[in-house]
Amino acid sequence: MSRIRSLIFGLGLMAPGGPGVLQAQNGYLDQLPPLIDRQVFFGDPEISGAQLSPDGEFISFRKPYRGVMNIWVKGASDPFDAARPMSADTTRPVRGYFWSQDSRFLLYVQDKDGDENVHVYAIDPRVAPEDATGVPPALDLTPYEGVRAQIVAVPEATPHHILVGLNDRNPQLHDVHRIDLNTGERELVIQNEAGIVGWQADLEGNIRLGLKIDEYGSTILFRVEGDVLSEVYRCNNEESCGTVRYHKDGERVYMITNKGDDLDLTRLILFNPGNGEETLVESDPLGQVDFGGAVFSDITDELVATRYVGDRVRIYPRNDQVERDLAVLREKLPEGEVSFTSSTEDENRWIVYVSRDVDPGSAYLYDREDESVEFLYSSRPDLPSEHLATMRPVRYRTRDGLEVPGYLTMPKNVEGQPVAMVVFPHGGPWGRDRWGYDSFAQFLANRGYAVFQPNFRGSTGYGKAFLNAGNNEWGTGAMQHDITDGVEYVITEEDIDPDRVGIFGASYGGYATLAGVTYTPDLYAAGVSYVGPSNILTLLAAIPPYWKPMKAIFDVRVGNPDVPEDYDRLVEQSPLFSADQITAPLLIIQGANDPRVNVRESEQIVVALRDLGREVSYMLAPDEGHGFAGRENRIAMAAALEQFMAQHLGGRYQETMEDDIADRLTDLMVDVNTVRVEDTQP
Repeated sequence: MSRIRSLIFGLGLMAPGGPGVLQAQNGYLDQLPPLIDRQVFFGDPEISGAQLSPDGEFISFRKPYRGVMNIWVKGASDPFDAARPMSADTTRPVRGYFWSQDSRFLLYVQDKDGDENVHVYAIDPRVAPEDATGVPPALDLTPYEGVRAQIVAVPEATPHHILVGLNDRNPQLHDVHRIDLNTGERELVIQNEAGIVGWQADLEGNIRLGLKIDEYGSTILFRVEGDVLSEVYRCNNEESCGTVRYHKDGERVYMITNKGDDLDLTRLILFNPGNGEETLVESDPLGQVDFGGAVFSDITDELVATRYVGDRVRIYPRNDQVERDLAVLREKLPEGEVSFTSSTEDENRWIVYVSRDVDPGSAYLYDREDESVEFLYSSRPDLPSEHLATMRPVRYRTRDGLEVPGYLTMPKNVEGQPVAMVVFPHGGPWGRDRWGYDSFAQFLANRGYAVFQPNFRGSTGYGKAFLNAGNNEWGTGAMQHDITDGVEYVITEEDIDPDRVGIFGASYGGYATLAGVTYTPDLYAAGVSYVGPSNILTLLAAIPPYWKPMKAIFDVRVGNPDVPEDYDRLVEQSPLFSADQITAPLLIIQGANDPRVNVRESEQIVVALRDLGREVSYMLAPDEGHGFAGRENRIAMAAALEQFMAQHLGGRYQETMEDDIADRLTDLMVDVNTVRVEDTQP
């Protein structure tokens, strides 16, 4: 017997012979492609996130250093094996970074164990490495404990300074500071006394606009003139509006908005805060989805391309050069979604990324002058795309007649046989799933499950009517009904075994998992909630302080516990208070330092189910927050997930495991009999 099987028996995730009967009934398993090692899906990518320095001297990227994802740099023409590490975080991966405008510094943000109190660090890649770390020293530009830094602007006009919001004076509000990248010295630019939640600088680095959410959930845009704020634009709580960047004329600002009774989809406009004039720039040429994004030239400051996310991404060039670029790239690159990640300051060289549903992506260097394309790297070269499953768009009608889009990934080689399915609702809930590579979808499909990802009402990107249809509709309402109706649709239209349907999701998807097994207990054979709330009352009571100025949005879209009718509804929509209806086994996964979904959300449902004598397992990472970032934690979580699903849905699972992952899995699993929680009321 392998170590993994013995270990899982001991953790209570797998009973002897647990998956055997179910797997025997899933006769298609032996027709699946080869089992792919979970580390290929959830281990660190070999290389990722390449960027050109603006001066073209360097290519930077992320790859493991001392076992943790860090920043590396190489000369633009050097091979990757000549690269040097630039950061040496040994506890938490560096998940994002960027160059200063003058190519002098690499800048990155990092929190501690997932608490989201991020600091901003600066590294000079030309400085010699320190003996102890093997990397140049990193200057902490925001060395304040318990403070969340927000990067406001990186102006090209002032390359040695950036604008950063800090909530050290008031945890709920971010004051704007100008920080010197050489010394870390800061200068107060604006003290935020007005409850501003977002700032907009012009192209010279001057704060010109501030955005606020009022007590009714309306979005208000203010013109900033010294200490005076003047309202210039407002959209109500059922509309969306926000700034993108200033126009090169210094007077107008690009905005995305759907303000007005006659508008549903957001569009790009130019707005003049001085006189209130609006000019339409573009809306979706197909009239299907919200405005998706804008690309600007750093040389001319002109809008050069727009994008929209429908079933697939659509890019629309706005000048001849970009049209030619896209034609060349589509001819010379593999099929997939093309994205421009960075360029030199003269815009002659670009790093271009291509990805698709069965390939997490590869990076290429595109030279605009000679129209050449040079392969740089694949992020996961060991991932066999030929064995991965196709993701396809689906649409279905709900019980009240609404059309809901989504995606379905069917395992390969199972045609004509009923397969088990995992429903995988997205988080947010004000977000959406999109076509492309999804590590969980492909992992589960490789294990033998169809994976269904519905963009239920309340998802973003499909207009304000679709978004607002989700207001107050959690759990017992239409948002969950949309998921239920989608499951029934897929069961009807595809070869799905209705007795082997599970549900798994993170954040709001974790809540939808708990709601699914609570309010439709006959639909699901198992559930996995990953950092999902169980009690909306305690969720809202524990929101981070910097979310307090936006509380009115939660009042509108979720409910206000101070209103008696809302309070009663929120109790009904909280799975915790109906835990006695849950019959399916559950695996609960949580980060101990999660500032969004407090650890209490998981522990109170674990205690409730334990005391009811229901089957529940609990995984708790002491060094994580809202989602697992660490390599060992990610892989251990994937191991627990596949074992749990194999036990209850009958898919296959990997029986081998590296010692460090096995040890980590042991450490993360909690004896539910030891869990204690305070009163469940806020």
